[in-house]
Amino acid sequence: MNSQQSILLRYPSASLLLIQLLGILLYPFLEDLSRGRAVMGAFGIVVLVAALRMVRRSPLIQWIALTLAACILALTIIGEVRSSPALQLSLAALQAAFYFYAAASLIAYMMEDQRATTDELFAVGATFTLLAWAFAYSFVVCQMLLPGSFAAAIEAEAPRSWVELLFLSFSILSGVGIGDILPLSPMARALVMLEQFAGVMYIALVVSRLIGLTIRR
Repeated sequence: MNSQQSILLRYPSASLLLIQLLGILLYPFLEDLSRGRAVMGAFGIVVLVAALRMVRRSPLIQWIALTLAACILALTIIGEVRSSPALQLSLAALQAAFYFYAAASLIAYMMEDQRATTDELFAVGATFTLLAWAFAYSFVVCQMLLPGSFAAAIEAEAPRSWVELLFLSFSILSGVGIGDILPLSPMARALVMLEQFAGVMYIALVVSRLIGLTIRR
């Protein structure tokens, strides 16, 4: 146990990646619970703290991430007391902005030197999950502003759940397709195209560079 703890402390990117992957396994069970939303909110705060820890290692400006995180924390607490569509929309938009900024910070962290460390290799996976989360929250915002933006073979008219939108985000970012969920509105299709572009460029510019540095080392 001590060795595992020391690894997570030594490689913060690994802890962030582990938390994100754990969330993927937990979200399907939490959605059906009566207090699942509260648990998901608490888990989101854990992810927030882990991401902030990584932003501190980045050369980008840190106060932007801290401001976004503080707003997200405040709205999450308020949402548990009194929720409203406007509050949920604001929270999703802030979460999308935070995860985009955290992903950009990790990319800057990986690109700032000419050697590939072990933590930077973990950061490759952590950045991928941050981008997937960021676009998923963007899909949430799009769906709230434009109902019916995303459809599926089952319950086509119903709003897509968080797990469905996260699944769509991972599918697009990895370049394996869009599965059984289709973007219908022009804005939804624009977001999908942007994520497809981001996924291709991330692999071509960031991942390939770190692989080259690793081989050189």
